[in-house]
Amino acid sequence: MALQDIVEQSVAGFGYELVEIERSAGALLRVTIDWPWSPGLERFINVEDCEKLTRQLQFALEVEGIEYRRLEVSSPGINRPLRAERDFERFQGEMIDLTLKLSLGAAAGAQTSGLRKKFRGRLERADDAPAATGSKAAWQIVWSNEPAPDPGRKVGKGTMRRRAEAAPQVLRFALDELKEARLAPLVDFKGRKPRGTPQPG
Repeated sequence: MALQDIVEQSVAGFGYELVEIERSAGALLRVTIDWPWSPGLERFINVEDCEKLTRQLQFALEVEGIEYRRLEVSSPGINRPLRAERDFERFQGEMIDLTLKLSLGAAAGAQTSGLRKKFRGRLERADDAPAATGSKAAWQIVWSNEPAPDPGRKVGKGTMRRRAEAAPQVLRFALDELKEARLAPLVDFKGRKPRGTPQPG
C-alpha cells in the first residue's frame, strides 16, 4: 500500500483531516492533521491527538514496510496550507500568502510587476468578475501598498492620513490558478499568540 493511502486511512480512522504529508532530510516523515471544519464549529488538535495517531501510524507503516527514520505528527502551524474549497471558506477574513502558477503583468489594476507571482492580502469571497486568467473567480485578496506600523511605534497624523488615502489593491483568482496558498504567519504581539491559537477557557 502506498504511503499516502496508509496515512489517509489512519487519519480518517480517528476522524481527523489530513492537511499535509512531507518527507524531509534525514528520513523525517511529517504528518499534519486537523479536525474537519464546519461553520460555527472550531476544534483544535492537541498533544493527545498527535500521540494517538503517531502510535497508529508507527504500527501501520511497519506492517507495510514503509521506511522512515523519524515520524512527526503535528497540528497546522500559523502558516497552514490552504488547498480545498473548504479551507478558503474557513479562513475568510484572514491574511494569506499565495503564489500563482503564472506571473501577472496586469493583475490588481496593473499595479503589480509583470513577473510577480507572490501576493499577500486579506482573503474574501469574490463576485462574478473574471479571475486573473479569464476564468470565473471565486476568491480575492485585498491589500494596501501602505505598510502597517511596527508594533509599539507612534504614528503621526500625517502618516495616518496617507495610510487612509492608500487605495486598496484587489486580486481575484480561482483555485486552479494557485501554485500554493497559506495563512500568513502573523503574530498578535499584544497577546503574544499567533492568530488562530486557541485561547484558554
